[in-house]
Amino acid sequence: MNSSNRSVVRRLARNVSWLNLFGAIAVLVAAGLIIGKNWPHNTSQDIVNVSYDATSALYTALDQQFIAQYQKQTGIKLHIIESHGGSSRQARSVISGEQKADVVTLGLVTDVDSLAKHGLIAANWQTRLPNNSIPYTSTIVFVVRKGNPKHIRDWPDLIQNGVSIIMPSPNSSGSGKLSVLAAWGAITTRGGSEADATTYLKALFQHVAVYDVGASGATTTFTVENTGDVQLAWENQALQEVAADKVDFEIVYPPVSILAEPAVAWVDANLANARKAAYSQAYLEYLFTDQAQDIIARSGYRPVDPTIQAKYASTFQNIKLFPVTAIAKDWSDAQVKFFAPDGIVSDILPSKTN
Repeated sequence: MNSSNRSVVRRLARNVSWLNLFGAIAVLVAAGLIIGKNWPHNTSQDIVNVSYDATSALYTALDQQFIAQYQKQTGIKLHIIESHGGSSRQARSVISGEQKADVVTLGLVTDVDSLAKHGLIAANWQTRLPNNSIPYTSTIVFVVRKGNPKHIRDWPDLIQNGVSIIMPSPNSSGSGKLSVLAAWGAITTRGGSEADATTYLKALFQHVAVYDVGASGATTTFTVENTGDVQLAWENQALQEVAADKVDFEIVYPPVSILAEPAVAWVDANLANARKAAYSQAYLEYLFTDQAQDIIARSGYRPVDPTIQAKYASTFQNIKLFPVTAIAKDWSDAQVKFFAPDGIVSDILPSKTN
């Protein structure tokens, strides 16, 4: 082979080597793109909020403002994932591991406390945030059809002949439990005995046409499916229903009802990542700020900040709201007294409920 031919061969060899190198790089880049596309989403900046059924609109508004404010303060953009359902059922799903919550914002203190009893939340969880970790309060009211054709004004009117009630099940729903406690207290706080209250609850359950799993289901049954004469509902839910359709529905405030105290906590067992724990804590602390309290009031929940309460005083009717201590020692005692397997409600609630 002459020198000219050897030169050609060397050039060809170099070209082949570069082609192979470029080919290898192309393969690596393609593989990287595939791996990147299929790599699990980085969830370190996600906050999973497992909440109760009636709070979807509330947390949509709160999340938007919190995310923007937190990003402005820290440069970190968080992503909040919401889950909504019957409060007691939501608590059970977190305990079972079906849902891995970073925070819970549930309808009852006892639903949050059940997570503490299973070691998921610190025993002192109520002391970690202001107002015993209760960022807003509410109550149970009646939604009736326009004109109130059944003349429902007070709890005893619910057991008149021909009255059909829609309510969530106390087995799965916080508002279902609160409806029961409100009905009981409406008797005992006005001079009736516990025997009288038991008789009343038995009669009330006989008038329930549908026990829905949660508050949203009860709303659908009453407003969309046009079933029942009266719906036992969260106050915020009732305000939203009537605001959406003033032609067909109206709110009736009974003279007395229960002071509902939804509670919040971060779930310690699911927050081994220190940064994610800090994000979750900041999220719940935000609920007690002036901005959040204003959103809470505009969403139909009773704010706990006195200044915001005064600002929205005309939004919330002034009725007698009795605390849980009027009918039990505390929320935990109420859970045992009424809803334990051998409790008052378990003995008289129809077995068909959820």
